Amino acid sequence: MAPLPPVEYAVAVERYLAASGLADGSRRIYRIALHTWAWALADRPAPTGPERRRARPPVLPLARLDHPEAAARLRAAADRRAADTDPRTLNRELSTLRAALTWWRAQGWIDTDPGRGLRPRPLPAPAGDRLSPDRPPTAPARRAPLREQTLWHLLHESGAPVEAVLALDVDDLDLPHRRTRPPARPLHWQSGTARLLPLLLAGRTTGPLFLTDRRAPAGTPAADRCPHTHRARLSYRRAAELFTAHHPGHTLRHLRPPKP
Repeated sequence: MAPLPPVEYAVAVERYLAASGLADGSRRIYRIALHTWAWALADRPAPTGPERRRARPPVLPLARLDHPEAAARLRAAADRRAADTDPRTLNRELSTLRAALTWWRAQGWIDTDPGRGLRPRPLPAPAGDRLSPDRPPTAPARRAPLREQTLWHLLHESGAPVEAVLALDVDDLDLPHRRTRPPARPLHWQSGTARLLPLLLAGRTTGPLFLTDRRAPAGTPAADRCPHTHRARLSYRRAAELFTAHHPGHTLRHLRPPKP
């Protein structure tokens, strides 16, 4: 018999973390981030500094995420944190929340998406931000969603053709060993991709690795549709458009490392 849906937000957090496949250290960091958003949903100020790591989150029902004011409260909390938090840290916490929300919706535990208005914060432009063989554009100055960042890192670190990477499914990945498992094409990646992949998967265990933003149209083959989110596999054309939008005048081919 399937377990009953959780009533409390904190229990839903633990269920999500248990299904994420993250290491213990990463689960601890994710737990702190997700507990921080609970304070916003309870309309209470979140602890800061060392107290934030030790504080027990307020007890509140998971259904609070379906409240009409939930999205506004989360946006307001993100704005408050932006005032005294490094944008990279805040963006990781926003990604963690959006990933959990996506997984909870896929389980049928919540009906709405209160994270729809949460957008990554702009990062400071690094000096000399340009394309070059020794500095690939995997972390552009312009804002880029988690999906794009993960794809670009994986293309650069694996050196694989774009078509091969876009053809990957979630169950092709051997996350602990940073490689694909047979019968998928043999690929290996490094720390940048290893850090981003768990965030991108958000508890998904099957289906295409890289997905479109919208639901798959009728007639999409089952192999190219995510059973959790019902979105389609990202196409080469769309992936190329997204990259060019962030790096005018360049193509995805520039991400492949130069041959020795």
